[in-house]
Parts: sequence; structure tokens; C-alpha cells
Amino acid sequence: MRVTVFDYGAGNLHSLVKAVETVGAVVHVETDPIRAVRDTDALILPGVGAFAPAAERLAPGREAMGEALLSGLPALGICLGMQLLFDGSDEGPGRGIGALDGRVTKLHATQIPQIGWNRLDDITDPLLLASQLEVAYYANSFVCRPTANHLPFVSAWSEHDGDRFPASVRRGNIIGTQFHPEKSSAPGVAFVREFLQFAASLRSAS
Repeated sequence: MRVTVFDYGAGNLHSLVKAVETVGAVVHVETDPIRAVRDTDALILPGVGAFAPAAERLAPGREAMGEALLSGLPALGICLGMQLLFDGSDEGPGRGIGALDGRVTKLHATQIPQIGWNRLDDITDPLLLASQLEVAYYANSFVCRPTANHLPFVSAWSEHDGDRFPASVRRGNIIGTQFHPEKSSAPGVAFVREFLQFAASLRSAS
């Protein structure tokens, strides 16, 4: 399995890369958004950084990346990576990929940021169910708010300080998690493994 991690230049990707390598994939870290979707079996958008600089780094290849994802390239967006799948964010200027309709807004909570473990509710994604990931690790102040027509793409929910928000989304082969699976103990790593096995099955089928 060839997996590309798109690096926005925002921080340490060690734990994410290690989690992916642990389950048997060859990881390539790429800073160019166009090259990131070439010659790879899966794309990972990591969860480190802020929306505006990440969107700026994404901008030269936004359309190419969006076309690749909507054409079937398996993708996993983690935390900020999930937020970049949407149209834009109140955190800062810049456009997201727009694979999902909606906007990223600040948590409606007094306890911000949300840092620590939180339950997943109403799980429908088979990869989450297979990995038995029911409690996950979060580190976020912003969350995704899908438009009404894209609410069916929400595949799990969480609640923090009275604010219920999408914990994960799934549109075709595009998966986003507001939590960090690579920091969510053994079930989180199992979820990463399930995603990679899913991507491998698509490669075999083609």
C-alpha cells in the first residue's frame, strides 16, 4: 500500500506516520497538493495546524485534489484534515476542498478547546464499527457543520459541553474524523488499519 500524507508544514506528523507504517503501509510525506494525489493508493490529510495556512498550502492544487477524491481516491481527513474537506472555516480565510457542503465553526461551548477523550454516538461507518472505536481522543476548538443536504454523510456524532457535532463523515471513499485515531489507543490504530484495508480492496478490485 502506497499512502501519501499531505503535509501543510504545520507540525510533527510522527505519530500519524508511525500509526500508518505500523499497519504495513509505505508512507510518503508530500508538501505539493498536486503530487499528493498522484501515484498513491490513499491520501491522508493530517490533523495538525490551523485552517488558513493549510488552505493556503492547499490552494494551488485544490481542484486537482478535489477531483481525485470525488473520482474515488480513498482519503482520510483527520481533525483539521476533516475540516479541509468542507467549504471554509470561521477560523480563518481560505477555501477548503468542498467535497462536503458546509462550514467549520467554533464549538458552542464554554470549555474550549476540547482536549481529551469523548464518546462516539450513532455510529454508521462500517470501518468504525469493525474497529470497535467507541471512545476517541480529541484536540479541537472548531467543528464541521454540514448543510442539511449533506447531513446524511455524517457517520458518527459526539457531544462536548452541550454542543453536538459530527465526529466523522463519509462520502463514498472520503472519510473524515474530527478526532485523532492515531492517538486513540488500540481501537484508533485498528480504525487506521480498517481504512487501509478498505483502500487496498479498492486497488485490488481495479
